[in-house]
Amino acid sequence: MEQLNQIEQLNQQYAIDEYVKFIKGKGDLPFITVTTQNAVATISLLGGQVLSYQPANTKHDLLFVSNNAYFQTGKATKGGTPVCWPWFAAHPEDDTLPFHGLVRNQLWQVASTEYKKNGDAVVTLIFKDTEQTRKVWPHTFELNEVITISDTLGIELITTNTGNESFNITQAIHTYFNIGEITQVQVTGLENKTYLDEVEQFKQKKQNDSITVNEEIDRIYQQTDKPLCIRDKSRNRQIHITHSGSATTVVWNPWIEISRNSKDLQDDDYQRFICVETANAANDVINVESKESYTLSVVYRIDESIKS
Repeated sequence: MEQLNQIEQLNQQYAIDEYVKFIKGKGDLPFITVTTQNAVATISLLGGQVLSYQPANTKHDLLFVSNNAYFQTGKATKGGTPVCWPWFAAHPEDDTLPFHGLVRNQLWQVASTEYKKNGDAVVTLIFKDTEQTRKVWPHTFELNEVITISDTLGIELITTNTGNESFNITQAIHTYFNIGEITQVQVTGLENKTYLDEVEQFKQKKQNDSITVNEEIDRIYQQTDKPLCIRDKSRNRQIHITHSGSATTVVWNPWIEISRNSKDLQDDDYQRFICVETANAANDVINVESKESYTLSVVYRIDESIKS
């Protein structure tokens, strides 16, 4: 009954006609459904992540979510667009703290919803410090996520330091892209970039050609200031990625063993997704001064006009 009342309250305050609605989703969690002339999308308040996005007249969803994914407060949902913040991967000083930070396995709040004359819908979510977060990360903050549903999917992650002292963050929009077959995928735009190879204890290497995947891959690419493209050959489509506020890109696919050993992945899920993450990671540390803000943003566009 409490969940139902929460959904009713959200609809009363933030629903917009037939365009933006709140529903009880998996795990009885509050989901937002967005339906416009440009696209349809689903957003989970757990983790503040987009679970599904499909532009009009396209054949496949942009995003992958495992059928074994958790939908439970305190656990991260494997798929969509998880937010890693205020640290990426393990905490730099205390590896007993939560992997990928504080916000990807907690409920966010709704700040606003908007439907524009051009047919775009904008959902803004917010996460603020609490007594519990300050026990783990002793800073006051306001984190806003602005999600724009158009013929593209845009995500802005805006960190505001509401305290009196500066703090450092690393972060990522850890997007899982839905692809046809992993061995038929290329990632372009990272040629000639150096990267840290986590599979080989962060050994520094150089990327000579486009990225292809035929084994576990976990890399932090550095100085990545150009647009990227995922070429999904088996589906005859390209996914274009443009970003700002980010100097690092993480590319990850767990391959066979990790998929088999992960309870929130199916054994063969590695074949159906690749993560290309817009990030500030490794040495790309962002200092946010008192009362100042920092914005990390990314836009995804699907092109299904390519030919095999």
